[in-house]
Amino acid sequence: MSLDNLNSWLLERPEIETVFACVCDLNGTMRGKRLPVEQASKILGGGLRMPLSILSVDVWGEDIEGNELVFETGDSDGICDFTGRPIVLINWTNRPSALAMLWMLEEDGTPFAGDPRRALSNVVDRYAKRGLTPVVATELEFYLYDPSGTQPQPPCSPITEKRLGSDGALSLDELQHFDEFLDDVYDACAEQDIPADAAISENGAGQFEINMVHVADALKAADDAVLFKRLVRGIARKHGLAATFMAKPYGERSGSGFHVHFSLEDETGRNLFDNGAEDGSPLMLNAVAGLLATMQENTLTFAPHENSYRRLLPGAHAPTSVAWGYENRTAAIRIPGGSSKARRIEHRVAGADANPYLVVASILGGALVGIEDGMEPAAPISGDAYNMKLDHLPLDWATAIEAFRRGGHVQRVYSKRLQTMLVESKMQELKRFARQVTDFEYDTYLEVV
Repeated sequence: MSLDNLNSWLLERPEIETVFACVCDLNGTMRGKRLPVEQASKILGGGLRMPLSILSVDVWGEDIEGNELVFETGDSDGICDFTGRPIVLINWTNRPSALAMLWMLEEDGTPFAGDPRRALSNVVDRYAKRGLTPVVATELEFYLYDPSGTQPQPPCSPITEKRLGSDGALSLDELQHFDEFLDDVYDACAEQDIPADAAISENGAGQFEINMVHVADALKAADDAVLFKRLVRGIARKHGLAATFMAKPYGERSGSGFHVHFSLEDETGRNLFDNGAEDGSPLMLNAVAGLLATMQENTLTFAPHENSYRRLLPGAHAPTSVAWGYENRTAAIRIPGGSSKARRIEHRVAGADANPYLVVASILGGALVGIEDGMEPAAPISGDAYNMKLDHLPLDWATAIEAFRRGGHVQRVYSKRLQTMLVESKMQELKRFARQVTDFEYDTYLEVV
């Protein structure tokens, strides 16, 4: 978006008084400043500054203890650079406003290596040098819930006013009961140029999934996911509800996943995973092998929180093993059926709580490792992956943090700066969780042991 285009866009929307200028931190949280609309040109011109350390704060927004960005540089500012993604309208609040997506530069104009959006951009650039373009689509699951209590409860139907009490997989009734909410979501997606496709009612009470159309722009696909999560939460509030992308908000119900589909095109737009048959091309198999080889060490980007590991349990409709297969939803890597022209890879590990930039960077980066090294995958599995003896993903948060810290391929995808930032952020969160004693522990142990 040029300055002229911005001015034209704002002239068409005189009701806008405020622009939010935001960067995305390692947890996928948007952080930034609220500016009067008269200063919108400052955003595009690189006149906005924020501390580089803002990208590495923990999930509570607190600085990382001992952060080298704070103590070695004096917590220096970076330059907030406009990403080029057109400014988007926020119209579900009391007063309409706009949001601008930014990323960080060093003082000398060098891209900041700790920016998660930059990490994905670097991977995409490496594909471009090989004449390859990733084509990406995402599927995000979320729960609507009643926010009136201290803990989430399934929402009440706007039609019957009864609380949802059962799972409603692919329920048309559940979709129709919440059609006003979904209509507003689709309208907002259209306004923000987010290519929302099919919506379905998922396995949990009040759980939905909205799929995105494939786009030949991985950065846009990740931007779309970041914006989508924000607008769903905002529109839910408008309807007296709340929405969560927690991986596992209910212990006994399905978790929420973030599945990513991708293929690769050459400069003519030809799908390079298509060999005219069901098995896919050798390039696709190289990519699958790279994903398997990097999956364990990159699990932290797919499951970045304590709660994430409640979703990654055997038999819980989420993958737990390092495996791939054709049309097999128990495998971490699934090759969907259908026309060979649409041959693609579906990566099923990430939870909806993950940072979309890091998820897509890990997937495309892992696939590129396999392509660059000419890796060959093990044989595809058939049947139930949960009942097979397979290498497994890290079973807990601490193991995943350590795997990312030690991963042999991590720095082929991420800068050392980002690797260190993410490990330090997650270690600080882990230590804080470890100091909390839950009510369930008191109920179980206090008078027994």
